Amino acid sequence: MCRHLAYLGPAEPLGRLLVEPAHSLFRQSWAPRRQRYGTVNADGFGVGWYAEEDPVPARYRRAVPIWGDQSFADLARVVRTTALLAAVRDATVAGADGEAAAAPFAAGPWLFSHNGAVAGWPDSLAPLACSLPPTELLSLEARCDSALVWALVLNRLRGGDEEGQALADTVLEVAAAAPGSRLNLLLTSGETIAATAWGDTLWYLAEPGRRTVVASEPYDDDPHWQEVPDRTLLAASRTDVLLTPLKDPREQGARRNTVNRTPTWHPHHRRSPVREPVPSHPHPARGHHGRGPARRRPARPRRPPGRRPRSTWGDRQAQDASAEVVLRRARQ
Repeated sequence: MCRHLAYLGPAEPLGRLLVEPAHSLFRQSWAPRRQRYGTVNADGFGVGWYAEEDPVPARYRRAVPIWGDQSFADLARVVRTTALLAAVRDATVAGADGEAAAAPFAAGPWLFSHNGAVAGWPDSLAPLACSLPPTELLSLEARCDSALVWALVLNRLRGGDEEGQALADTVLEVAAAAPGSRLNLLLTSGETIAATAWGDTLWYLAEPGRRTVVASEPYDDDPHWQEVPDRTLLAASRTDVLLTPLKDPREQGARRNTVNRTPTWHPHHRRSPVREPVPSHPHPARGHHGRGPARRRPARPRRPPGRRPRSTWGDRQAQDASAEVVLRRARQ
């Protein structure tokens, strides 16, 4: 388990985002308010941030509690950034990986964190591990469940998947292989944020056009924080936050003949539900904290007879049904 946070917005010192708020990530390391599993996140911490005109992030990780690292106070005071991902860690299984097991994990422009635990680890994911290229397995930074989940995500990203698609496919694949897993994933490229709520809390705070924060729990008492429903994919930029429901693999059979008019995700459905941010409505609905009305996506045209459909999830009726993308805004 852990508590994690991603930020996109104007340049701020790390400390203003991670230390100064009343219920900051720093404080959540020993006094989280909404953590469902575990009470202390003292098995290490890490922060990754982006410097101006450099797409590859820098990282600072330690195997000690964040409150026990005296150097972090200086770093948090002087380093400014427009995008970051940070986490404080409560290890699923005690090990000797040290700071290598502390999020964020990184590759190229991406930073990644996993809040949760894989049920039945490591046996439950052995078949999925075997599906990875040998170089991916040999390059694992640590031997923990989060490191392997990151390898599964990274393999999809390098294969060309969109960030939201890579997270959603990985979550449903791992959930099918290890039922009962908690898979709150957080990914950023410095320009966008993708996250999943699967078994634990996830919140976001958005000021469209200025900043977006996605976190395990609110770091202050701002009333504009919004909770993300469980089994949901979040895709965010500095201007928009899009939420897309995810379908639990265990529920697929029971709902096979149900027309679902909200976007759902299946491991074999290769088309990403994440779309370009929907422009704000000129007259947003009132009484919903500034949220605009839901947007309806046009129905997908039928394929010519005899042509094999690209997607194998659901029945024809569900494939042809129109889908709604829920546009959530905290402020206008």
